[in-house]
Amino acid sequence: MRFIVEVMEASLVYLWSPILLSQLAIAASQETNSFPLLMPKVHPEAEETYLCTPVRIDTDLTYYAVGFKPNASMHTAHHILLFGCEEPGSEEPVWNCGEMSGHVHDNMEQTDMEVKQACKSGSQILYAWAMGAPELKLPEGVGFRVGADSRVQYLVLQVHYATVDKIPETGDDSGVFVSFTEEEQPKTAGVLLMGTGGFAPAHSTTYFETACKMEADQPMHPFAFRTHTHSLGKAVSGWRVRDNKHWSLLGKRDPQEPEMFYPVEDEKLVIRQGDVVAARCTMVNHRDTDTSIGSTKQDEMCNYYLMYWVHGKDTLHPNTCFTRGPPTWSWGGEYGGQLQNIPDVEASIL
Repeated sequence: MRFIVEVMEASLVYLWSPILLSQLAIAASQETNSFPLLMPKVHPEAEETYLCTPVRIDTDLTYYAVGFKPNASMHTAHHILLFGCEEPGSEEPVWNCGEMSGHVHDNMEQTDMEVKQACKSGSQILYAWAMGAPELKLPEGVGFRVGADSRVQYLVLQVHYATVDKIPETGDDSGVFVSFTEEEQPKTAGVLLMGTGGFAPAHSTTYFETACKMEADQPMHPFAFRTHTHSLGKAVSGWRVRDNKHWSLLGKRDPQEPEMFYPVEDEKLVIRQGDVVAARCTMVNHRDTDTSIGSTKQDEMCNYYLMYWVHGKDTLHPNTCFTRGPPTWSWGGEYGGQLQNIPDVEASIL
C-alpha cells in the first residue's frame, strides 16, 4: 500500500535515506500501515526555533489518517504540530516556520532561514503533541481524509525546539508516525481553530473571547479539544451555545499543561446549524506593560482547537474563527457576540 510516493525533489537527500526506506518496507508489509514523518536529522542551533519539513501525498488514491504516534523526547522537542496543506509553505526540505525562530543550520552548513508559514494554502491542523502526551487514536470509523479528492495534498511537520542542548550529534529526528488506511471511513475528521486579537493591559485580568455561529447544515460531533496560550494564560474554555443563551461545556484546560488533544466533556454533545461555538482565554498580566496578541514569547496567543467528525466527506469550511478580542470584542458586547447568560465564573476557572 502506498501512502506517500511523491516527495518534493528538494527533500530527497533528507527523506529517502536507507533507514527510512526500510521503515517503509516494513510498514507496507504489515496489515496496519503507518508512515514515519520525521525531522531529517536537523541541528537547530538557537533556542525557540521552529522548523518545518514536508512530504507530498500520493494523490492517485484517497487515504484516511486514523492515528498519530509521537516520536519525540520532551528534552528535545517542546511541541509538535502536524499540518495538512494544499500547498506547503516552502519547497525547501526544511524551513524556519515558527513564532520564535532563530538561526538554524542543516547537516552541512549554518544558514539564516527566511521565516515562512507551514502551509502556503489550505492549512489545517491534524495533530498536536507536547511534553508527555500519549498516542492519539481517532474514534472507530473516523479518519482525516487526505490525498485524492481532498484538500490535503501535503503533510507538513512542525517541531518547536525550546532548547537545543539535548540535540544528538547525529541530528534530531523528532516527528510522528501516521497510521492510515485506504478503507473508506464513514466519518470524516476535522479541526476548527478559534482565536483572537487584542491586548491585556498591564496588571490586569483580561478575557480574550471568540465566538462563531455555525452555518453548515451537517451536524458536528466534537470529540477532542486543545488549548494554546503563551505564559500569561491561566484557563481556556470552549462552549456550545444554543439560542444564544444555553451554554454547554465542550472542554477547558490549564494552557500551561501539555498541549495535546484532550477528550471533550460530553462526547454525545452535537453542534448543529445555528449553534454558536465560543471560547475564552483568561489572561493574568503581572507585567508593567500591556501585552498584545502576537508571534513572539513576549506577546500572547489565545487559541482553541476543536476536533470533530461529520458524516460524509465535507468538513467545516472555513475552518477558522477569529475575533478582534479585547477591549473591542467580547461575548456579550453590542459589537461582539451579543451572547446571554454568560457563565463568567465557570468559563474562567479550572
